[in-house]
Amino acid sequence: MGLDEDSLDYHERDPPGKVEISTTKPTNTQRDLSLAYSPGVAAPCNEIAANPDEAYRYTAKGNMVGVISNGSAVLGLGDIGAQASKPVMEGKGVLFKRFADIDVFDIELDQDDPEDLIRSVKAMEPTFGGVNLEDIKAPECFVIEERLREQMDIPVFHDDQHGTAIISGAALLNACDVAGKDISELDIVFSGAGASALATARFYVSLGATKENIVMCDSSGPITQDRDDVNEYKREFANDTDATDLEEAMADADVFVGLSIGGLVDKAMVRSMAADPIIFAMANPDPEIGYEAAKEARDDTVIMATGRSDYPNQVNNVLGFPFIFRGALDVRATEINEEMKRAAATALAELARQDVPDAVVKAYGDQPLQYGPEYLIPKPLDPRVLFEVAPAVAQAAVDSGSARKELDMEKYVERLEARLGKGREMMRVVLNKAKSQPKRVVLAEGDDEKMLRAAYQLTEQGIAEPVLIGDREEALRTADQLGLEFEPEIVDPEEGNLAPYAERLYELRKRKGITRREADELIQDGNYLGSVMVEMGDADAMLTGLMHHYPAALKPPLQVIGTDENVDYAAGVYMLTFKNRVVFIADATVNQEPDEDVLAEVTKQTAKLARRFNVEPRAALLSYSDFGSVRNEGTRKPREAARMLRSDPDVDFPVDGEMQADTAVVEEMLTDDYSFSELDEPANVLVFPNLEAGNIAYKLLQRLGGAEAIGPMLVGMDKPVHVLQRGDEVKDIVNLASVAVVDAQDE
Repeated sequence: MGLDEDSLDYHERDPPGKVEISTTKPTNTQRDLSLAYSPGVAAPCNEIAANPDEAYRYTAKGNMVGVISNGSAVLGLGDIGAQASKPVMEGKGVLFKRFADIDVFDIELDQDDPEDLIRSVKAMEPTFGGVNLEDIKAPECFVIEERLREQMDIPVFHDDQHGTAIISGAALLNACDVAGKDISELDIVFSGAGASALATARFYVSLGATKENIVMCDSSGPITQDRDDVNEYKREFANDTDATDLEEAMADADVFVGLSIGGLVDKAMVRSMAADPIIFAMANPDPEIGYEAAKEARDDTVIMATGRSDYPNQVNNVLGFPFIFRGALDVRATEINEEMKRAAATALAELARQDVPDAVVKAYGDQPLQYGPEYLIPKPLDPRVLFEVAPAVAQAAVDSGSARKELDMEKYVERLEARLGKGREMMRVVLNKAKSQPKRVVLAEGDDEKMLRAAYQLTEQGIAEPVLIGDREEALRTADQLGLEFEPEIVDPEEGNLAPYAERLYELRKRKGITRREADELIQDGNYLGSVMVEMGDADAMLTGLMHHYPAALKPPLQVIGTDENVDYAAGVYMLTFKNRVVFIADATVNQEPDEDVLAEVTKQTAKLARRFNVEPRAALLSYSDFGSVRNEGTRKPREAARMLRSDPDVDFPVDGEMQADTAVVEEMLTDDYSFSELDEPANVLVFPNLEAGNIAYKLLQRLGGAEAIGPMLVGMDKPVHVLQRGDEVKDIVNLASVAVVDAQDE
């Protein structure tokens, strides 16, 4: 099947379309219904009648955007009418929800008269926190947006005008940086003079471009002062150029901006431009000149952007509107003004200069994503766009006076991160703790690319002071290739005096079969060297395992550092986060066949870990039996471990078992069927009867249950050590390093 057939099948699949209404409050009982509707609903109605601002408190208005169109200028399809435009508007709603957690009603109005459209949209102001106008033809779209902005007290934003302007504006800022050009001195040529082109030209001026240096061409050629066939909106960019057509206008230009039709520009026209030209060929689906053709036209650096996803630097409006509205809604802005748009563009430009998460790289086919000519703007699937752009927009709204509500920006970023998943919310607790008192963390495989990128982030964010173990020249060369501008502390086993560490290793292991000569050899291994550094206090914590199998990576720290003096067994714990729940899974990596003593100790150590995440533990010892319903050796061990824990005066959290997994996590089963249980709420620390069960469970919950897994976190060690999984991403390294720092703070 082709793309068209696949799309028809996608939209037709039951239920048809792409959006639905879902409830946010319980509707399971008669009381629930009486609160949601009659008679209880009268209370919030009366509150809002007395004070209209209470609508933001008691209804969904503050998170609701109207996507409104008459279908008169649908991208690539033209004037197809209101009803035919509905799939596009539903799609816009999907993007709002997916990228910024904003709810949308799509409204298709069968109205061609601008006055009718203005009246209709204005009448819907009580429904929405903001309005996104979409696919309305020019020049009517200018009048409609301008009048609605004047008449309405909520943000009104015509994305076809401003979206491309903001995203390409971010690309222009970075293109100037890469090419070493001053935006105020750029000679810019536009192909196209419609709504998007005019808004983009205005925005470039807002960013610092010089209006007199802009030549705008429509289908009749450059727009000049002596032309009498242009409307008032185009006349804003009438220029005194001597050029008679697009080809002449492009000669010696620094920037070409295409918002017209495909195939208008050839290689010769590109060759006529100034050195290191910037070409934004954004006509869709076919750009004014193809990516390969533009690159092949010259020997110097051609900085190229298009509207296509299959080439670098896609100018995609989804990088803008969800996050701009998110920031505007959250401060209850009355408008989206120029300051807010500039803030969005600047935030996008700055984000592109940061290291790109592995998950984003994988989402785009593992192609290199590093700031430069081929990477000027972030990718739409980069989750960081939300908590970079939205706060910038919100702050600009506050600073410019359009906000009706101020925010604590640090806490606001945390709330935005929580919208991306419970895991981010939980990790933010640990990250903040780590930043309060950074510690020295050894990264035992320090010349690996991921370790270097993690070290850079740990340094930049003030989370830890990384100490890299590895080949110094290789590490510095890799850091330079990655564009990581920092000076990491590197311990190169080939350079330094390792004798004191070898001597300490020998002292620790001489009665465990290691000779002095073997200690000299072993200390060259980063895992042993890092372990000894931590044991001797030259570092506070250690991470390893990225390039080793888990047992091999765990062996050196167990031999050198060992478990805490009051602990006999270490364990591996995963934190699994769901939409509204967090559970800790133990043991999933270390103890294969634990007895009751091991299970009890693992439970205590996992509860201690939960509290580092500000989670008050409730522990369940799991089995396939409920409280003695099956009696054999397998069920005896978790039952006995639970009894031992309940009788331990140092255990200050509820614990019970043995019990089945659903008994542990379903409140009704605990309170109805097993009201005698020590747990009066579902368990959040789940201790499995053996490693096999724990490992299988966490992977199934992660892959099929949609849980985000953080870990494995090693508990029970005398000093903080965490063993990564092979193939972990940079964010996993940063997360575990943060946990290690908090461990060290507790030490």
